[in-house]
Amino acid sequence: MGYGLLAAAIAAEVAGTTAMKYSEGFTRLWPSLITVVGYLIAFTLLAQTLKTLSVGTAYAIWSGAGTAAIAAIGMVFMDESVNAARLAGIALVIAGVLVLNLGGAH
Repeated sequence: MGYGLLAAAIAAEVAGTTAMKYSEGFTRLWPSLITVVGYLIAFTLLAQTLKTLSVGTAYAIWSGAGTAAIAAIGMVFMDESVNAARLAGIALVIAGVLVLNLGGAH
């Protein structure tokens, strides 16, 4: 249950961040509202996740997966540059989350 809520929290955060790009500095109504609702849902679900997962594990996965997803979305859909350094950065974020989680919570 905890990982399902965490996945939903990540999806909501990614949707909110993507909408933020289109809000043009919160000057466009609908993307701005989607941003606020996305983050409200994301934080609510993350808080629920913390009932069953450790904060370090949950936050590492939430922030790392969100960062990697947004970077990929930017490159695929928003015409941001794709190069070895950016791809390596995404790989390092994912590796960092894995290392934190494999380090184990006692």
